[in-house]
Amino acid sequence: MATFAELVLSTSRCTCPCRSFTRKPIIRPPLSGLRLVGDTKPLFRSGLGRISVNRCFLTAVARAESDQLGDDDHSKNVEDKQKKASQLKKRVIFGIGIGLPVGCVVLAGGWVFTVALASSVFIGSREYFELVRSRGIAKGMTPPPRYVSRVCSVICALMPILTLYFGNIDILVTSAAFVVAIALLVQRGSPRFAQLSSTMFGLFYCGYLPSFWVKLRCGLAAPALNTGIGRTWPILLGGQAHWTVGLVATLISFSGVIATDTFAFLGGKTFGRTPLTSISPKKTWEGTIVGLVGCIAITILLSKYLSWPQSLFSSVAFGFLNFFGSVFGDLTESMIKRDAGVKDSGSLIPGHGGILDRVDSYIFTGALAYSFIKTSLKLYGV
Repeated sequence: MATFAELVLSTSRCTCPCRSFTRKPIIRPPLSGLRLVGDTKPLFRSGLGRISVNRCFLTAVARAESDQLGDDDHSKNVEDKQKKASQLKKRVIFGIGIGLPVGCVVLAGGWVFTVALASSVFIGSREYFELVRSRGIAKGMTPPPRYVSRVCSVICALMPILTLYFGNIDILVTSAAFVVAIALLVQRGSPRFAQLSSTMFGLFYCGYLPSFWVKLRCGLAAPALNTGIGRTWPILLGGQAHWTVGLVATLISFSGVIATDTFAFLGGKTFGRTPLTSISPKKTWEGTIVGLVGCIAITILLSKYLSWPQSLFSSVAFGFLNFFGSVFGDLTESMIKRDAGVKDSGSLIPGHGGILDRVDSYIFTGALAYSFIKTSLKLYGV
């Protein structure tokens, strides 16, 4: 369709016979942002008939708005990509910043490992009880009193330390649970079963299960005699005796959990089509299978390098348990956060959320790894 200026220029004479029409250049004003109001009567006549200026204006305005919307969408996409890239960069930086100290703590073992674990347990238990007290979970139920939550967080933090000192804390955990249950039952007001169940699960989830990492790292003190790296380990750092079955098993388990999360994420991004569960809609079966393959592959490679365990079947089984514990722990925490109506358990770690968001895959894994080694591997797999 010809524009308004082109129609005017194409008219060489006026419709009136008494005077002539002089062609002059017409400068079109910019049409971006124009809004036409009023009637739709033609403004003039020409030799070509009636010309509706409104139609020209509407066409130009529509084209200008379309271009403007396209520019807005493009800039929005660019901004979203930049935001995702910034978040990924932040996650990588803080992930490396956390991973290196954690590796040093695992190598140190003993009280260093135990105190670091107890600190993480205390922060994680505080996040858990805050989730329990949130609107999503507390709707329709009475949350545990705040003083009970704080006492339970302290009890959870003491469990790894008591595990290192006593070796077995079953009696202590049972006694603590009994005292907490009495405190809930005799409180003022109307005690609720939801208070008791959420508190007992908190003691088990945040305190008792993480204590198995102390049993695994510090309790399995049998030397890994065939480990090649132990023969070159400095004497000042403990020499070959420092490389125990517990240290090797902990390193392999940690690596298996990291491999599961990494390969599952990459596999889900590349091949993910089928949702795994409604608890976590972003997880897919394809990503989970890739995570399983990656975890078993990393476990086999490390077992060959560290010469533990000796059997290939044991390595595959150990890798599967690490994978299962990682996925189950991740889904459990996702269920808690979904009921609480939050995305992250906290904001302690930029780009990663809270402590529970980072250690959820490790909570069940330590107990599974320790139980497997104690019950299934003869001579601890040496």
